[in-house]
This record gives sequence, C-alpha cells and structure tokens, in this order.
Amino acid sequence: MEKIYILCIEDQSEVLHSVLEHLSFFEGHITIEECESTAEAKQLINEIDGEGDYVGVIVSDHAMPVQTGVEFLIELNNDFRFVDTKKILLTGQATHMDTIQAINQAAIDKYIEKPWKKEHLVELVSTMLTEFIIKKGIPYEPFLQVLDKPRLFELLK
Repeated sequence: MEKIYILCIEDQSEVLHSVLEHLSFFEGHITIEECESTAEAKQLINEIDGEGDYVGVIVSDHAMPVQTGVEFLIELNNDFRFVDTKKILLTGQATHMDTIQAINQAAIDKYIEKPWKKEHLVELVSTMLTEFIIKKGIPYEPFLQVLDKPRLFELLK
C-alpha cells in the first residue's frame, strides 16, 4: 500500500508543535512529517517521491528565513511530480500581494490565518486528503476513517 504524507513546514517550534498536535487525528493512517525550513522540506519530498510514496498535503507557514512558504510552494507547483499535492498556506504575516502571488503562482488550495481553530484545520486537511486520494486513483478504503465522507461521496458520483 502506498504511503501518503502530510508535510508541515514551520520555523517556529511552538507553532509547529501545535500544528502537529492538531493533525494527530490522522496518525495511523497518514504519515505526518515536520520540517523547520523549506530546504529540509525539499530534501524530504524528494526522499518520499524516491520511495514511490505521495506527498498528499503540505501545510506551510509563509514567513520563514531564507525562502518564504510562498516561494517554496511556487517551486513545488512547478514540479510535475507534485502537481496534485494539496497546498495550505498557514500564516499571520502575509501581505495582500503575498496572498495574490500564492494563489496565482503557487496554486494554493487554501489559506488559513493564524491563530486557527483545530477543528477547521482538521476538517480542511481531511477534505484535501480526500480530493488528493481520489485524484490520484489511490484506493480510499484504507483511509476511510480520516477522509471527508460527504466530499468523498460527492467525488465518487
């Protein structure tokens, strides 16, 4: 069975810990990985792809040193291997122009402002995973417990 990953990229350890804690709902079905920089994320996604597994969802902060989350997501969007990967920008510091750039050039799927609500993040990631799995043609049954069932039924019609 293919492994599907949720990748969380955040340079502030306390924020990263909160995101991971909130996404613990998916453990046992989806592999959750953390990165404190975009450089670390690039290395990890290449390893995941090299093993024949999938990066299903990326939750990325925007304001990070060296390379912003938007710059990273633009790069990712231009890599054919990750065209179906769902992208969520999680930030409290993006400007209006950053947001436009993220939508137009990085094709982000969702934008969430900090602070976020746990339920909203979990629901959003569940929906994104559901859409990713169906788009990739991955059998959804092993992941049913963590998928967005109304969205799944809608996509299966």
